[in-house]
Amino acid sequence: MKKYRGILRIAYKLLINDRGKFSALLIGITFAVFLIVQMTSMFAGILDRSSATVTNIGASVWVMDPSVNTVANSIPMPDYLLDAVRSMPGVRYAVPLYSGGGLVKLADGSYQPVTVLGLDDTSLFGRPQLEAGRIEDVFAENGFIVVKDAEYAKLRSPRIGTEFQINDHRAIVTGIAKVASNGLFGVPTLYTTYSRATQYLPNSRFTTTYILVEPKRNMDVATIKHDVARLGYLALTETEFNQRIADFYKYQTGVGTNILLMTVFSFIVGLSISGQTFYTFILENLDKFGALKAIGAKNEELVLMILFQAGFTALTGYGLGVGLCSAIIALVRLRIPDYAAIVTVGNLLLAFAMVLLIAAISSYAGVRRVLRIDPFEIFRG
Repeated sequence: MKKYRGILRIAYKLLINDRGKFSALLIGITFAVFLIVQMTSMFAGILDRSSATVTNIGASVWVMDPSVNTVANSIPMPDYLLDAVRSMPGVRYAVPLYSGGGLVKLADGSYQPVTVLGLDDTSLFGRPQLEAGRIEDVFAENGFIVVKDAEYAKLRSPRIGTEFQINDHRAIVTGIAKVASNGLFGVPTLYTTYSRATQYLPNSRFTTTYILVEPKRNMDVATIKHDVARLGYLALTETEFNQRIADFYKYQTGVGTNILLMTVFSFIVGLSISGQTFYTFILENLDKFGALKAIGAKNEELVLMILFQAGFTALTGYGLGVGLCSAIIALVRLRIPDYAAIVTVGNLLLAFAMVLLIAAISSYAGVRRVLRIDPFEIFRG
């Protein structure tokens, strides 16, 4: 690489000396990367939040109705299914989970929709980690645990002992909890016992929303799935349930399509701006490339110069775009705590691949033009 050090230094100086073109290239790529990362980060945040309940509960296997696509759109199952699952070979234990919506009346008279999760009375399996209070107090009369997340303030930031009404029933905050992932729809979450949740909230004939199963061994999961399927229901691992939810938002709603279109448009914007600007830059510097060719520069060295210029600009714009997107997400979260966008490794890799593609396409036209240079024609002109 040492033998190319001089030619790369010349390429670098040619690039930054034309500050107008260099700035235009950076702006185009930075803007494209910003849009790509921003759009995909919003989608990643939506998918992460949509699986919040599955992540927070942490069950190994979830048994549900086959029509269920998301945690929120649950379908109650008959009570006998719990006993049937408990009796299956390979099941260490199985407990019911209730998930439903309620309406909380606060002390100031305002109302706030909430999500209520009812945990098994005996084990409290899936219980959250408490920041304040004792988990045993949820068994007290009217006891509820409030999750302290981005939606916590919508309940007027209650403390231990705060009273409110839920569906005209008295409720008392006995614990303040924290969870790994916040919900998607901007609704506060309450935990209580299974029996109290089914008593306080309106229900259909059946009340078991999900059955949470812990297998004796990992190899027993396949047997459990098969036995549950024979009963006409669906058993999924935590990873499979998260993927099912993600697939629903990707392919069965307009969210995935809209994000895909915005990503494609961002790529087109970056390619059109940087491609046109970079080709103009090459045309304006043809005499310099011709002079280098006349004094002995090989074609491979000229191609390396163009690839270096395109790559340097692309990587610089990539860094600026990612930094700008991350800064904006951080600033927005200061004002909107429940803002769902998250920057993931997958988003960064996708943006990086698109930037490299933009650089490759932009430099292709320039390479072809430079390789056709006749230095004698340039000097004659």
